[in-house]
Amino acid sequence: MPEIPPPLGYQPAALPADEPERLRTLRLHQILDTAAEQAFDDLVNLAALICDAPIAAISLVDTSRQWFKAKVGLSVASTPRDMAFCAHAILGTDLMVVDDATVDPRFAENPLVTGDPRIRFYVGAPLVMANGTALGTVCVIDRKPRTLSATQLRAMQLLQRTAVHLVEVRRARLDLEAMAKLLPLCSWCRNVRNDKGEWVELHRYVQDSMPVTHGICPACMVQQLAQLERR
Repeated sequence: MPEIPPPLGYQPAALPADEPERLRTLRLHQILDTAAEQAFDDLVNLAALICDAPIAAISLVDTSRQWFKAKVGLSVASTPRDMAFCAHAILGTDLMVVDDATVDPRFAENPLVTGDPRIRFYVGAPLVMANGTALGTVCVIDRKPRTLSATQLRAMQLLQRTAVHLVEVRRARLDLEAMAKLLPLCSWCRNVRNDKGEWVELHRYVQDSMPVTHGICPACMVQQLAQLERR
């Protein structure tokens, strides 16, 4: 998308207090400008389906842009950070909900509200990593004012954790690929020699060498939502 100067009087989001560390963490995850991946695409399609919204995305907030790792209902790969709703969402850790952007003083003059895609409704869940930095959001957008149900808001929180897990797993996979080039690996049993000289199973080596996080896959997400709706 070409750079469009914000209109007079419009105030972009402030920078997070931890902006240098946040950008460093974003770079370490080596995810910007990477190819589409099915797990991320599935998650945004699930977000759009759950919230009955025409637009959903996983956005990563870079120095001067927000870049979409996955998206549905959007044709652009990125937008200027100065216009990004997600740049506001990463200032907190909870869901940021905008029922009607035209009456919200933060966004009423935003070019994405006054022009295409004419955003009215937005909910963004910050992707907060283990070190407390928010790299971006999983978000849904609509062109009409609206509200979400309690179940839909809960679902967005579950999707938030799942998206963080996907980013972490992706980084762990890259680390493992790098480690595999350096680790003393037995060509027969695939065990790894640790720094004590002991041969251990690869999964045990990984478990002892790096933190393990947990998330929820899209299939389990649907199952959990069904249980919530029955309550």
